[in-house]
Amino acid sequence: MLSLLFAYLICAGFAGHTHAQSVFAHVIVGNTYSYTLADWAHEIEVAANASIDGFALNIGYLDTINPAGFVQAQLNNAYTAADATNFKLFFSFDYAAQGAWDQNAVIKTINAYSSRPSQFKWEGKPLASTFEGPNNAGDWAYIKSQTNSFFAPDFSSQGCFGAAAKPNVDGLLSWNAWPAGANDMTDGDDQAHIKALGGRPFIMPVSPWFYTNLPQWSKNWLWRGDSLWHQRWEQVAQLQPSFVEILTWNDWSESHYVGPLPPMDSAIPTGAERYVKPNPHDAWLKDLPHYIARYQNETRPAESHVTFWYRLNPARSGSAGGTTCNNPAYQTPLAPQDCVADAVFFTAFVPDTAIATVKVTIGGTTQSVTASQPGIFHSSVPFGQIGNGTVSVSVSASDGTKIGPVGGAPITSNCAGGTVNWNAWVGGS
Repeated sequence: MLSLLFAYLICAGFAGHTHAQSVFAHVIVGNTYSYTLADWAHEIEVAANASIDGFALNIGYLDTINPAGFVQAQLNNAYTAADATNFKLFFSFDYAAQGAWDQNAVIKTINAYSSRPSQFKWEGKPLASTFEGPNNAGDWAYIKSQTNSFFAPDFSSQGCFGAAAKPNVDGLLSWNAWPAGANDMTDGDDQAHIKALGGRPFIMPVSPWFYTNLPQWSKNWLWRGDSLWHQRWEQVAQLQPSFVEILTWNDWSESHYVGPLPPMDSAIPTGAERYVKPNPHDAWLKDLPHYIARYQNETRPAESHVTFWYRLNPARSGSAGGTTCNNPAYQTPLAPQDCVADAVFFTAFVPDTAIATVKVTIGGTTQSVTASQPGIFHSSVPFGQIGNGTVSVSVSASDGTKIGPVGGAPITSNCAGGTVNWNAWVGGS
């Protein structure tokens, strides 16, 4: 999906949850053009086993109305695969990538699937969302009258109060999931959305990373990832939003995918292969049953594991590739090495009664960090002074729990093509 190219205002088993506190992952249907029904069934199974309740299906207008297009076939595959499970689906109509939707096309699309068993409904109505489209908010009075849908768009370009004031809005999704500059992400904008909505549902965004470098789309920037994945789930547990939407399941071009790498290379947009193919992210999925249980005020799984991630290249080991920290279209561009840390980040999932000690070995040098309190332990160790080398991580906890050592991809200053890969490699036990 194309990210916002304009300023938005900051306002300081299978899962079966079909109620408040459901967790969805945002799927770019445009990246599934060669998927089979079996591919959809597999990815739904992977998502459901990670406690994800459903997919938000992002679709562009031109793809849908093009008679030679593939989207209709993939929507049929997605709903057919989901219908066989308790997994849920709803549409996210993209008004930015290919322009505004015709309201009758929206009505036709919603009504074609609203009676399917896997259609997610809120208050008995099929949920419909968008990526942008605030200038077409007025269309939704007629769309809602013809589809009986519940409208929760992303109008982040309007700021939270501007978005909440748009007509026909029943709830909101925010796309503000990444921090600016060298800052960590706060929940200030999420709290402002909740206030602006005045009791209407808020879909809180959670994302682990952001890096894109596609000159053909005039995109080449990063936003600070580092500890973002863990921090956002902590904020979700504290804020208790109506729903959560993970951004994203499969947006390879912007490096915030959490799903498995695609079954075919052709699914990755041209130019993104360099920074996607060496960097799996799906180890993050193993964290979700723990985080989602906390969000839903349920008991965490007894299972223990460690997840860790880092960039494969030190920040100053090669050319920055023209990449900026921040989107220069509406933010002050900074050098990327001034925003992100040369570090191995990790989260140890041990029992709530146990204190974890994590050892990270990089190129033969070991660093040890001990938690200050029991339970889930997130921290990091730097690799900037250590340099290159293979990585391994092990955990020992005060209750006798032992994990690893688990090997990771080597950190190297030999950047492919001489350019730093600003994407993250993610692994775990």
